[in-house]
Amino acid sequence: QVQLVESGGGLVQPGGSLRLSCAASGSISSFYTMGWYRQAQGKQRELVASIVRGGSTNYADSVKGRFTISTDNTKNTVYLQMNSLKPEDTAVYYCYAGRVVMGIHSTYWGQGTQVTVSS
Repeated sequence: QVQLVESGGGLVQPGGSLRLSCAASGSISSFYTMGWYRQAQGKQRELVASIVRGGSTNYADSVKGRFTISTDNTKNTVYLQMNSLKPEDTAVYYCYAGRVVMGIHSTYWGQGTQVTVSS
């Protein structure tokens, strides 16, 4: 069973930066996509950033130019570098990973990490 463990959340002032990490229990090369969702209190979960095998990335309009997603295959980890943070970035951030094995698609989720942007 695949496990995803997030870290790096916390409290930061507006304009600050955080880097979220999501470590997978196995090789991330088996996933065709990985990324981050977030869910603010009282709101629906939304896709923040994703990366697919080959390196193409996708970002929500609200984070373009401020957030960067990347992977390190040697550490089986996906990162989300968040700069110029705003109060509206406050949410629980969830890492996910998707893969297809013998024609069956599976999506795995981390437990979530809280990011709070406040002065």
